Amino acid sequence: MTDPRLASTAVDWFVVHTFVLPLLDEVGSWPVAGSPPWVALADDDPRKIAALYDAARHHALRMDTEPRDQAARDISTAEDWRKLAAELRDHQAIRIRRRAS
Repeated sequence: MTDPRLASTAVDWFVVHTFVLPLLDEVGSWPVAGSPPWVALADDDPRKIAALYDAARHHALRMDTEPRDQAARDISTAEDWRKLAAELRDHQAIRIRRRAS
């Protein structure tokens, strides 16, 4: 078995979604994991397990999208985009008309 410390931290939400979907479809509906209605369910109730699968799917989605979210934040703070847009507009507004020969 591969040492988990050396494994990639990349998460594929779609693989997780595909894995849990059959159980979630079979169960139909469930309370939010950790909520009072979830706590009240018997430990062997399929809705309790489905809620955990759904929570795991949600967590995988967050892990899958986090690198893109971070990249978007990095890009948005890398430059004064409003100033750059204004400079580009100003530059495009300056046009020298050519005369026909």
